[in-house]
Amino acid sequence: MCESSRVTWEGCSVLLDINDGDRLVFARLSPAAKLKIGNKNCSLQPLIGRAFGTVFQVETAPEGPYLSPTQVNVNNAEEVRDGQVNVDLRDKVNDNNAEVRDGQVNVESRDNRALVDNNTAQSLTGEDIETMRRQGARGNEIIEALIANSATFEKKTSFSQEKYRLKKQKKYAPKVLMRRPGSRSICEAYFKKYPSKIGFLRVDTLSLLLSMANVSSNSDVLVVDMVGGLITGSVAERLGGTGFVCNSYFGQTPYSMDIVRIFNLSEEICKRILRSPISDLLSQKESPEQIVQHDDDCNAEIQSNDQISASVTMEEISQSSENGISELGAENTEPAVQEVRKAPKAGEKAQKEMIDSWKENGFSSLIIAAPELDTWTLVRDLLPLLAHSAPFAIYHQYLQPLATCMHNLQLEKMAIGLQISEPWLREYQVLPSRTHPCMQMSAFGGYILSGTKICSS
Repeated sequence: MCESSRVTWEGCSVLLDINDGDRLVFARLSPAAKLKIGNKNCSLQPLIGRAFGTVFQVETAPEGPYLSPTQVNVNNAEEVRDGQVNVDLRDKVNDNNAEVRDGQVNVESRDNRALVDNNTAQSLTGEDIETMRRQGARGNEIIEALIANSATFEKKTSFSQEKYRLKKQKKYAPKVLMRRPGSRSICEAYFKKYPSKIGFLRVDTLSLLLSMANVSSNSDVLVVDMVGGLITGSVAERLGGTGFVCNSYFGQTPYSMDIVRIFNLSEEICKRILRSPISDLLSQKESPEQIVQHDDDCNAEIQSNDQISASVTMEEISQSSENGISELGAENTEPAVQEVRKAPKAGEKAQKEMIDSWKENGFSSLIIAAPELDTWTLVRDLLPLLAHSAPFAIYHQYLQPLATCMHNLQLEKMAIGLQISEPWLREYQVLPSRTHPCMQMSAFGGYILSGTKICSS
């Protein structure tokens, strides 16, 4: 199967979004892989062969809990009648308490001031719920029974009713959205749970980084990726099997890029991802002593962060080839018994012929995301490897390293069109009669230094 397939296959990676982002789980599908939701272990077998974007709901059967595909009803306000979508008039009214009676809009002044939370409003007991489960009741049926036996549900505002329904749905009928692990979904998942593992790289910053570096078909892109392989995988995904991605590094130990394995890249694309030490790429004009001294200095700079770099590249993903599950934000997983088919390996060492070709023709563009290294030293050494008029883009969480690098590039007259960009993203909540920016947003997305390399002679 190729990475562009619309349906899943055995051995592919998926991003499981449980209850609208409450939990985010990376999983490699296999008949033996299991996912723990609440206190229930559900097999991932039903996910194989399903289209990406399918929503599953946890159901109970005599054989045990299982994931069943379900139809999503977003706002409970639309009905399909005779092939036409009928939107309830109450969504057209500003007041959430409006009701439609005989074609007329009737607005009631309901609020929650008279409600007292003393745990006596619900007449359905836990024993009754367990009895319904033993009789084979589905999660939605239990939710409707809880609503019918609530003495205060009808007195609540429509907003409170929806909030109550959603709370019970997460407990008795949790939903799992199966998403395709692409550059956007992977970046969003890591930024939400563990942003430090990807250098606090936000999704809009990632897209701007690729655009400013002019990553396009048949490009040869030089990448310094110390954010777990997210940049390398995103560049390879955009190239789509054309050109090459050179993941460079200082010293003899390459930076881990385990996140690349989540992308479901085909074997042809993985062959286009190569690795090479920076010392092999540097011009022959530098003496060997200078190269060795430069590598020693850089190794000394990052030696104290070796353990951090290993964790940055996700130990959980390394274990996913054995367990089939890798979770963000939770610890409970169920290991698989059978061996999962491994993804194609990416990151082979570049051959001497390819390195010589890059030295002769130069790279098409340069992308740097190395917050642990000195930015100016890195750019000073790597910029001569680019072809003339080739663009470059450098990401850093802080402004000062990029400002220093920009100043030095201007003094050395190594590049033109220099600019530092600060991406800004605002997420909106769009609901009937209440559209506004989300209450909690990321106010900071790092900085990007971009420019065009020129001939210094």
